[in-house]
Amino acid sequence: MRESAERLIDLRSDTVSLPTPEMREAIARAELGDDVYGEDPTVNRLEAMAASMMGKEAALLVPSGTMGNLAAMLAHCGRGDRAIVGSQSHTFVYEAGGASALGGVVMAPVRNTDDGELDLDELKHELATPADAHFAPPKLAVIENTHNRCGGAPVALSHMAEVSDLTHSRGLKVHLDGARIFNAALALETTAQTIASHADTVSFCLSKGLACPIGSLLCGNRDFIARAHRVRKMLGGGMRQAGVVAAAGIVALTTMIDRLAEDHANARALAEGLALVAGLNVRHVKRRTNMVVFDAGDPASARRFQAAMKERGVLLSARDATSFRAVTHYGVTRADIDRAVALAAEAAAEAFGD
Repeated sequence: MRESAERLIDLRSDTVSLPTPEMREAIARAELGDDVYGEDPTVNRLEAMAASMMGKEAALLVPSGTMGNLAAMLAHCGRGDRAIVGSQSHTFVYEAGGASALGGVVMAPVRNTDDGELDLDELKHELATPADAHFAPPKLAVIENTHNRCGGAPVALSHMAEVSDLTHSRGLKVHLDGARIFNAALALETTAQTIASHADTVSFCLSKGLACPIGSLLCGNRDFIARAHRVRKMLGGGMRQAGVVAAAGIVALTTMIDRLAEDHANARALAEGLALVAGLNVRHVKRRTNMVVFDAGDPASARRFQAAMKERGVLLSARDATSFRAVTHYGVTRADIDRAVALAAEAAAEAFGD
């Protein structure tokens, strides 16, 4: 295996981003208390900031986005209730079936389009479930924005409004998995609060594009957050001097949102560069955020390509047997992107050559 003299370019996910120097300093200086008692002033400040930014009454700090979504689903739904989710959504595909396993929630998947939208005909069918003892009563619909498995696509506000109107007209609540909501706001040229206005509750991550070491926020009205607080305790998510987590989050919300434009520009450059590499097929998205999904031939060729990239110091995330996801983030520069494209051309020639 050849050794690269240059540093590793890790494009597997924006979760590999490292905290900024300002975050590390804030962590060291954080004013602390016991958050389980509601006495950590830094956590309280972060939660108030998050609630205000999302246009909600209150917020709750949780360790992860998965716990945020799970706490939301368990706070909205009782055992045997139905939650309508996208067939390609993070809550359905990547969260270990937690809502069903731990809360007895019936997850009903409806098709996601290539743009991350919910198929409205299938949604209407699920919403039309009759009030009959044979059926799990629908209580919640979950939207994801940006949509991870759909190439990081930002879901249009018009679609969110339509889903919200349809769902609310049937007496259901809407939860938004807004893990990368600030990426969505940038791509849609709007605000996170505007996106969140189409949902009753919203979760978003600090530890992805915002580069915090840990943490997500769950936002909603005060009654909902009180229920979610109890669920967080049941799930083991109550943290004590959690101000060391919240301090980095405060820095993120005040300094790291605008710089997401750099990630989007780098992703566009990466997509354009990879599209010129023979053997690679970059999947189109209407509005690119910080993700590039591309196909690399048959399974054997794809494995060779990934191995060749790793050997050259570029890490990619395999989506399936023939496709990959590359994610730009804090710590990845335009020079890194140019180098990754050049190395992809080398790796492809090696992987797809005779």
